[in-house]
Amino acid sequence: MREELNQGLIDYLRASPTPFHATANLAQALQAAGYKPLNESETWHTELGGRYYVTRNDSAIIAFQLGTKSVVEHGMRLVGAHTDSPCLRVKPQPELQRQGFWQLGVEVYGGALLAPWFDRDLSLAGRVTYSRDGKIESQLINFKLPIAVIPSLAIHLNREANQGWAINPQTELPPVLAQVASEERPDFRALLADQLSREHGLVADVVLDFELSFYDTQSAAVIGLNGDFIAGARLDNLLSCFAGLQALLKAGPEETCVLVCTDHEEVGSASICGADGPFLEQVLRRLVPEGEDFQRSINRSLMISADNAHAVHPNYSDKHDGNHGPKLNAGPVIKVNSNQRYATSSETAGFFRHLCLENEVSVQSFVTRSDMGCGSTIGPITASQLGVRTVDIGLPTFGMHSIRELAGSQDLAHLVKVLAAFYSSAELP
Repeated sequence: MREELNQGLIDYLRASPTPFHATANLAQALQAAGYKPLNESETWHTELGGRYYVTRNDSAIIAFQLGTKSVVEHGMRLVGAHTDSPCLRVKPQPELQRQGFWQLGVEVYGGALLAPWFDRDLSLAGRVTYSRDGKIESQLINFKLPIAVIPSLAIHLNREANQGWAINPQTELPPVLAQVASEERPDFRALLADQLSREHGLVADVVLDFELSFYDTQSAAVIGLNGDFIAGARLDNLLSCFAGLQALLKAGPEETCVLVCTDHEEVGSASICGADGPFLEQVLRRLVPEGEDFQRSINRSLMISADNAHAVHPNYSDKHDGNHGPKLNAGPVIKVNSNQRYATSSETAGFFRHLCLENEVSVQSFVTRSDMGCGSTIGPITASQLGVRTVDIGLPTFGMHSIRELAGSQDLAHLVKVLAAFYSSAELP
């Protein structure tokens, strides 16, 4: 089972270079499992025992099973994650022509580690909006081939490179696509129109706009002398999206189960498809009775916010509190912060710990050092939006926000097992 899950994750990561692709692939897997798509602009006809999903902006998705038990009396079991990852996004008018090279201007999305982006084989993917026969349409594209690179400056020309080099994202990050003659004027929109034709057989009249990201073409893989690790891009947080999907597909019919994977977490979640927007509440209000019954349902519910946790690094162990250093392959991590950067309470932490123990899954704890700042997740945002009890958890990871992150090869199976138990059998506190 572990090997099968790991390969499934690797395949999902390879097919999901952007939040748009990640969402489309989740939708495809759900539909193959019998989940029915819903359209937000149409009337919904749902029934007990039914399984459905809805997307927003092509980059966020909520899947749910309406259990046979009363949602008012038994609540909902929610798992939350996010589809976006730090990356380099192409600017609206990106063409640069310098020293005989065609480059594209980029904007840093989220808190990316920039140095690992140099000297990687990069491709480009995302969503393109265009007009065709007088109609405005959108389509996902993925060049797949390595079409760009950001070459490093040689050490001979930057002797201070290893003494702390401040990377200027405006001047040092534009990727190189090609060499061009001085009289050539590369047209990026023409390139996108050509890609639409080659990839989808579409003839666009005009490419109107786009949301495109560069990504590393190196595939995720199980690595290490004994296969102890999974290395790959976007483990934060497609690993949790994939685990949530696998758990949801194992859920029994009794409970009302929800998987919510939103966009824009890496930039604060404040959008129509982010956790700080109305997406989840608007969906739930279409499923649960109004007024007091809605509030009763929320109060009886619990959410597991799943996002990656910082594993203790052997070269930087002093970056962790001495009593809270999660290890790879030692199980999911309960994330706690007194200042509410995580939404975990003693009650929700106790529930998750008990769930792990009952299912023979090792569990760990993480608290950041008291002299360091703490990141956050969709957990506190969703808890404050809905008033739903929440526990923040995640799998331990190295190199978070790098172009290539590292997790334990045993931990995905641990997380799927405990999330499946949450969806199917656990009594909520």
